[in-house]
Amino acid sequence: MPFSHHSHSGQFCPGHAKDSLEDVIQTAISKKMKVFCLTEHMPRHKEDFYPEEIESGQTEEWHASNEEAYWIEATRLRTKYASQINLIIGFECDWIRPESLSLINRSLTRFPFEFFIGSLHHTLTIPIDYDRPMYDEARERAGGSQEKLFEAYFDEQLDMLQQLRPLVVGHFDLIRLKSDDPERSFTTWPGVWSKVLRNLDFVASYGGILELNGAALRKGMSEPYPKAEICKEFLARGGRFCLSDDSHGVDQISLNFQRVVDFLDSTGISTVHYLQVAETEVQASAPDARFPRTEIGSISVEELKKLEIWQAA
Repeated sequence: MPFSHHSHSGQFCPGHAKDSLEDVIQTAISKKMKVFCLTEHMPRHKEDFYPEEIESGQTEEWHASNEEAYWIEATRLRTKYASQINLIIGFECDWIRPESLSLINRSLTRFPFEFFIGSLHHTLTIPIDYDRPMYDEARERAGGSQEKLFEAYFDEQLDMLQQLRPLVVGHFDLIRLKSDDPERSFTTWPGVWSKVLRNLDFVASYGGILELNGAALRKGMSEPYPKAEICKEFLARGGRFCLSDDSHGVDQISLNFQRVVDFLDSTGISTVHYLQVAETEVQASAPDARFPRTEIGSISVEELKKLEIWQAA
């Protein structure tokens, strides 16, 4: 995968990922990556810490210090490897509750990030991709059925989209990961499907990009996030796509790239987009006033298949 817009390291995401940020970048270089986005998780409120974070004694202050250390190290490494790879420094947001907005804005104010991924990992404040017991707890809170939980997820996703208008939308249909049937068509639930289409309409309206996230493949699913039926609807709306491996360590960088490219062909996606950063502010052509140096490039799938990464695979 020559462009990835979603990655994590064990250095700044301990317990969730592995390997140092520099090891991650060196591996991306060895894989002939063209653009590699750094997107460690943003700080969260204490009530939203994961079990291993509570066990290790993390605090909100630690999260803030970790974010600062991440920014400093990421900028150092970008300078160090500037001649070998295009690194873009961002973060992955966690939209959990209304107060999440203040944390996201704080991150954007503290450091000159170049973009962020808009993601949901929670529904009704309960993690839905952590383990099955938590998923079941979220389902019960939603009313006891998967259909109601999916509806709640896409309603909260719309809230996130409207509040943030993220340039890149992360794993659009993550809600299916821990479900009883991750391969089930969303169209079998008319209420859920209408919310999916509503959200796609909104993303297309402001020019957001859906990531094609290969993590679903390494987690046992047959299609990346989002499913083909969603991709085809977004494509019909003129929507744009970018590539992501959502790597959590060096062994996952560019993993399943061939399968993702095959997926592009099967869904009719003929062009993928990627982020790039200009040397100086280019507000006139920037896609988002919050990120005046961030631009969007594109490459045809046919050209993608000719890139040097195939020789490094």
